[in-house]
Amino acid sequence: MAFGIGDLFWIFLLFSSLQPIWQKRQIEYRRLRALQEFERERNSRVIFLIHRQESISLLGIPLSRYITIEDSEQILRAIRLTPPEVPIDLILHTPGGLVLATEQIARALIRHPSKVTVFVPHYAMSGGTMLALAADEIVMDANAVLGPVDPQLGNFPAASILKVVKDKPIGEIDDQTLIMADLSAKAIQQVQRFVRTLLKDSIPKQKVSPENIEPIIEALTTGRVTHDYPITVEEATEMGLPVTVGLPHSIYELMDLYPQPQGGRPTVQYIPMPYDDRRPMLPSPKGRPLEEPTQKS
Repeated sequence: MAFGIGDLFWIFLLFSSLQPIWQKRQIEYRRLRALQEFERERNSRVIFLIHRQESISLLGIPLSRYITIEDSEQILRAIRLTPPEVPIDLILHTPGGLVLATEQIARALIRHPSKVTVFVPHYAMSGGTMLALAADEIVMDANAVLGPVDPQLGNFPAASILKVVKDKPIGEIDDQTLIMADLSAKAIQQVQRFVRTLLKDSIPKQKVSPENIEPIIEALTTGRVTHDYPITVEEATEMGLPVTVGLPHSIYELMDLYPQPQGGRPTVQYIPMPYDDRRPMLPSPKGRPLEEPTQKS
């Protein structure tokens, strides 16, 4: 049976259409194997919450992913299926998201009887930081950051709306701004009350010293800095948060299996090869070092 140019074209087209499906199945299989391996190493339930599409644009309109109700439903189910004696490891990479979804996840985490550890390889801002506050331990890359959790009303920080009302005579302020100010005051009080609940969590043990709780609440919820302000490892440690510096190498391997979708030419390139030890050593970051796993006999 002879094959013509047309037959070869259709065969090529068939393989080209099947290749993305095959690649997707392969990456899903590798993710599953990596998660199972990490769970065996840690003897824990591992949950991933990764929002990787913050830089995609479609027809010039920027798109983003964030914590949604669907995320909370899935994570609550994972927590519910975790036996009480099994620790939970939550790997976070997110800019934040809906308050309702975030609070549901955070409450479920502090209610889990065993230890909850949050891993932050790059950043966990806003609602992501709220989830980190629910953990008994926050394990961060030396260059990873958290962020403030001060409430935002629309496009405006609640703290800034209150400042307008404070600085201007009441007669010069329109009704809408006054209503927004009332909502802002309530939102700040609600967030502070919830953060206080997270920081006072003492199961399985007290994670934050009582004298540090109110200063942490003041720093994170009152709009002292902008909402996208990066809280470094050093600053988080100085606040008194339960931060450990240094991620297991397997976390970085897992992150490689959740790549940022490419919309064109790559904006960052490098040669992924080991270099010799003659390069300058970076200074050691501050914070509690990550405990080395004990060797089992």
